[in-house]
Amino acid sequence: MIEGGSEMYRVDDTMTRIAQNAGAHSARVFTTPTGLFIGIDGPATVQIAPVSQRGIDMEKVAGVNNLSRQFAAGQLTLSQLHQALETLDAHTPFFPVWLQIIAAGLCSTTLMVIFAQTYDWFDMPLAAIVGALGFAAYYKVSSLTKLQFISELVGAFVVGLTAWLGVRLGVGRDINNIIIGAVMPLVPGVAITNSIRDMLAGHLLSGMARGMEAILSACAIGVGIAIIFRFF
Repeated sequence: MIEGGSEMYRVDDTMTRIAQNAGAHSARVFTTPTGLFIGIDGPATVQIAPVSQRGIDMEKVAGVNNLSRQFAAGQLTLSQLHQALETLDAHTPFFPVWLQIIAAGLCSTTLMVIFAQTYDWFDMPLAAIVGALGFAAYYKVSSLTKLQFISELVGAFVVGLTAWLGVRLGVGRDINNIIIGAVMPLVPGVAITNSIRDMLAGHLLSGMARGMEAILSACAIGVGIAIIFRFF
């Protein structure tokens, strides 16, 4: 669930409910963005699990929630739940990359209209192309490195560079509107929202950690765009 971008209080609640439904009514859970800890009274039993990667995958979060409810309703045994969770982790359904790139282009166009507060019909096609190329670069670099900030910086740089080239070639007119829309698929909006929700739920450590991660991501995106405005 953490790898899929879930809130910490939801992860905490799901782990606690699974433990209680399995008969461990005194389970104690501690969750962080990088690791999970759970202890059970009686025999000295503690289990630690690291979280090596994090992203946004609501399909995985919804799948875990569904399996947890099935286990609570007695439709699955503990061993069946464990097997189902491993299967979900290995075979989570996802949209193909080409469809994600097209979706990023469409989002760039619509978000440009929202933030620019005008129907800039001339710049819409270029905003879609720039947003799609930026997301494609981000996705490619993400598959080559585990440093999320590097992939976001490269994606933002591609957005700024292609927008600048498009305006210079006469394909677009307002580079500001184009960049504002095209960069939005890279913005860590879910991370910022979850950070605030975690802090409101009392998970101050996780909330501040995720908030700092979101700020660093925003800085990486800003640096990628700033390079274009500085040298071009």
